[in-house]
Amino acid sequence: MASVPDIKITQPPRIAVIFPGQGSQAVNMAAELAEVYPQIHETFAEASSALGEDLWAICQDEEQLNQTQYTQPALLTVSIALWRILEDKLTHVPCYLAGHSLGEYSALCAAGVLSFADAVQLVHKRGQLMQQAVIDVDTAMAAVLGLEDSRVETLCEQAAEHVEGAVVGAANFNSPGQVVISGNAAGVNAVIDKVQNTGKKAIPLKVSVPSHCALMKPASSALAEALAAIKFDQATIPVIQNRHARVETGIQGVKQALTEQLSEPVLWSQTMQALSDKQINILIECGSGNVLSNLAKRQAQPIISYPIDKPARLDKLIEVLS
Repeated sequence: MASVPDIKITQPPRIAVIFPGQGSQAVNMAAELAEVYPQIHETFAEASSALGEDLWAICQDEEQLNQTQYTQPALLTVSIALWRILEDKLTHVPCYLAGHSLGEYSALCAAGVLSFADAVQLVHKRGQLMQQAVIDVDTAMAAVLGLEDSRVETLCEQAAEHVEGAVVGAANFNSPGQVVISGNAAGVNAVIDKVQNTGKKAIPLKVSVPSHCALMKPASSALAEALAAIKFDQATIPVIQNRHARVETGIQGVKQALTEQLSEPVLWSQTMQALSDKQINILIECGSGNVLSNLAKRQAQPIISYPIDKPARLDKLIEVLS
């Protein structure tokens, strides 16, 4: 288990809570916390009731868990269970919330924008729509390391222009020097070749759908219809959304950002910069794993980040804040 920074906060904490997205799932996630905190099983019971399936059992089955329509509600449920535990322990209300891709739904749920039951059903539907959008399409994603954002975008544009049938674009701007690309296999492989020709690395990712690229536009249109049918409320805590790395104004703006997010890139580096600009000095990663905490170390202006996916990590955070 990665070590948690042993740092005492010497100034008033300005906290932001961040929620991870797809790729953070793991079999038995939250199992250790479930032995200590009843909120874990209680929240999973709510999710299973909303979904009509035993989501906790699905989390113990790797094959099922890695199916997008189950991955998404499972990760959201872990995040909201941890959020409920965290709410009971925090003495400072977070200044902002943000989530990476799917994690944005967890953030909006935590902020009271949509109910937990609606959020579970919505992300399950989102996963189904994403899979349906690329039936019979050979798809791929890859992490490009060591190149500037603009250079990666240029390589994607060149591949799309010069390789027959290629669809590829930047999907996640995760941190300086780390950009994930997404599209069909022809486009992604063409960019991988170009990246390797520069002497840099491009690592193929094991994913079931190519998120945040033009191939998701049919899913995006269908998602807009699903969003229109769900009641959204004003956020109790501001949520910085992926689409423009800002707090959207108005419920329609929130829904529009969610719709566009599916086929447009996640601006995570820009979100981290926005939090830094707002003098955030503690991040709490509320969900499975510590992917976002690791990314936080690589930002242009790093902010110390605490994952809370295990009892020892959660205890350490409370100790630091106290």
